[in-house]
Amino acid sequence: MTAATQQSLQDVMAMFAFLLIELTALFIAISYLVGVLQLYIPPAKIRSVLSSKHGKGYVIAALMGAITPFCSCSTIPFLKGLIRANAGFGPMIVFLFSSPLLNPILIVLFAVTFSIKIAAIYFVMSMGISILAGIALEKLGFEQYIIIPDEAPDGSSGCCSNGATNKWKKLWLEVWKDFKQAFPYLLVGVSLGAIIHGFVPTDFITTYAGSDNPLAIPFAAVIGIPLYTRAIVMIPLAAAFVAKGMGIGAVMALVIGSAGASIPELILLRSLFKTQMIVTFVLVVLSMAVVTGFVFSYVL
Repeated sequence: MTAATQQSLQDVMAMFAFLLIELTALFIAISYLVGVLQLYIPPAKIRSVLSSKHGKGYVIAALMGAITPFCSCSTIPFLKGLIRANAGFGPMIVFLFSSPLLNPILIVLFAVTFSIKIAAIYFVMSMGISILAGIALEKLGFEQYIIIPDEAPDGSSGCCSNGATNKWKKLWLEVWKDFKQAFPYLLVGVSLGAIIHGFVPTDFITTYAGSDNPLAIPFAAVIGIPLYTRAIVMIPLAAAFVAKGMGIGAVMALVIGSAGASIPELILLRSLFKTQMIVTFVLVVLSMAVVTGFVFSYVL
């Protein structure tokens, strides 16, 4: 075994352990947080705020996504909570697209690493296309491709128990049940993401996504999806790619592709979406990445 192969294997194992621990912690913590919010915020209130009957629901969902520091995978338990609350389908989809791509820390990093102009264009494009996608998919009737999650298990109380204790026990049982259902998908997705992360060389990306390649932007968008990482993590990588000659449009396509959709996320979405919706989700993320990339290439 060569030294390079050994290093790649070490990278794979390190990434696997990091992703598995991080995503497990995030999934459980976010699921519990969503459950706590649902205890104090009635489903009717959520439906009212994120109702597809009110145009402001789409904007509110996009803003919710912009202030939540979720990666693509940790968005799933929050989305599951919205589905259980019977929130509007369109705003839910807006949140699904915008949450992993937008947060205040990311925008600041974009501004510091590149420029305020680049950060502003990225923000407007990500939020705008997320809202348009949510509206379009709802109008096209894609709500039929949602798989409604199981309801929380019945927490029948004993004669010596009090209501408060049962409430928190019931919430934990629901969170644990959701995690057990999602864990096999999470394990497979993390394994694939770690393998790709360890064995896809940076030179390969810059060779085929350089600024002189007319297909660099769509290529970067496509290869971004298997390269699972947070958008924030992609910022220093993006700066390195630009320094190696990768065009800014291709870099943005890579960031959106890798942060907006990932193999682990797609595997987790199998528990919530039918195949038609998952395929459409990937196509929307790819379109968002490509369109944004060409906008950057044209404007800058």
